[in-house]
Amino acid sequence: MTGLCSGRVVIVTGAGRGLGRAHALAFAAEGAKVVVNDLGVGLDGTGSGTGPAQQVVDEITASGGEAVAHAADIATTDGAASLIATALDTYGRLDTLVNNAGFLRDRMLVNLDEDDWDAVMRVHLKGHFLPLKHATAHWRAETKAGRTPEARVINTSSGAGLLGSVGQGNYSAAKAGIIGLTLVAAAETARYGVQINAIAPAARTRMTEHTFADTMAAPTGAAFDAMAPENVSPLVVWLGSTASAGVTGRVFETEAGRITVMHGWRPGPTVDKGARWTPTEAGAATLTLLATSEPPHPAYGAH
Repeated sequence: MTGLCSGRVVIVTGAGRGLGRAHALAFAAEGAKVVVNDLGVGLDGTGSGTGPAQQVVDEITASGGEAVAHAADIATTDGAASLIATALDTYGRLDTLVNNAGFLRDRMLVNLDEDDWDAVMRVHLKGHFLPLKHATAHWRAETKAGRTPEARVINTSSGAGLLGSVGQGNYSAAKAGIIGLTLVAAAETARYGVQINAIAPAARTRMTEHTFADTMAAPTGAAFDAMAPENVSPLVVWLGSTASAGVTGRVFETEAGRITVMHGWRPGPTVDKGARWTPTEAGAATLTLLATSEPPHPAYGAH
């Protein structure tokens, strides 16, 4: 490895398994000291335990790296504050935050309970907001003290947040919200030396193995496992390093060996009457605009 993150202190949430685990190990391999956060919950967010986080810490230390476990709920103010405090108290600094924690409660909209909506929004969207809030408050204080950091945040969205996904209304809404949060936070915190980007990864994890069972099975004897979560981590590590200077407010889709810069919402065909439309006129003008615009990509699972 190149030591790309040597001396940096990195927090990864939801790092006990899947993508988070892969990110934590990749950062450690590049010389970072890692705070491994994981609440140890099941796929649906129930239960808890310190085992997954500590297992990743043990893997890192066994390889000669430095890491510490954190098992509090980062979707609470106290849990998020203690996450940042763990980095500062253990290593004396914080350089990079990777927001990754999440779980699924998939239902079609007519069967989606309010509790399932709230739980998924809480862990994904609030679980991004609170660590981000406490981390950027620290970096703002550092800047005001004359120590402007080279801070990095990588948020985790999804193709479901970009295009929608049938049966995942709660998850899609939360992941779309993370993109909006990323864009606002990047604009607000640039003055404090903070760069904030988002990724929309695709990989084989607990959250995707049932959805993509036919296409995401680990290959037998193949030289390259296209769906391994480790394929996503190199981009995350680079974004979390000082080498990514100047890159902020961007969304990247990443899968296997592919990296795509997502362009997001931008103005398409437009018409301006210069006065108020009648409903019939507005409809006719809209149909004309749609005839010259690109059709939207279908939501995942749409037929």
